[in-house]
Amino acid sequence: MTENTTAPVAGESPGDQPVIRRAIRYGIILTIAVLVIGGIIGFLVGGVLGLVSAFLGAGITAFFMGLTAVSFLIAGRLGKLPEGIAIYYGIILGTFFVKFIIFIALVIALRSAAWLNPTVFGLTTIAAVLGTLVVDVLALQRGRVTYVEAKLPGDGASPADKSSQDS
Repeated sequence: MTENTTAPVAGESPGDQPVIRRAIRYGIILTIAVLVIGGIIGFLVGGVLGLVSAFLGAGITAFFMGLTAVSFLIAGRLGKLPEGIAIYYGIILGTFFVKFIIFIALVIALRSAAWLNPTVFGLTTIAAVLGTLVVDVLALQRGRVTYVEAKLPGDGASPADKSSQDS
């Protein structure tokens, strides 16, 4: 079950594309599930405020997952490995810190909002964040990223040219 890949864009690692696409696809499925399940539970627990709070928690999580995917795409284009490893990880870690600051600012700004059920919002956001961790692990675990291109003895030789040790 390998995923069909298209030709890589200049500067982008062809091995990263299936993993990023899979993570985005799983993220969309997770966001829809959190919207539906969180929305239903939020509405049952807190009425319309609970529904809005669950939708906001899922929306924030979807936004952050999108930032993560974009950061990996940008890092893959700008940080040519192995020479640009510092640029690559600088972009990834920089995006992490930006997301952290945005999240803290949102929590502080929304904690006194009368139109928000903080319990439903918090639990929805926590469930979605844990879900994104699972999504990222599954996408990486199921992705096959080539990191070494090596010719082995006997590669490209016709079967008649191979010795018994090549098998």
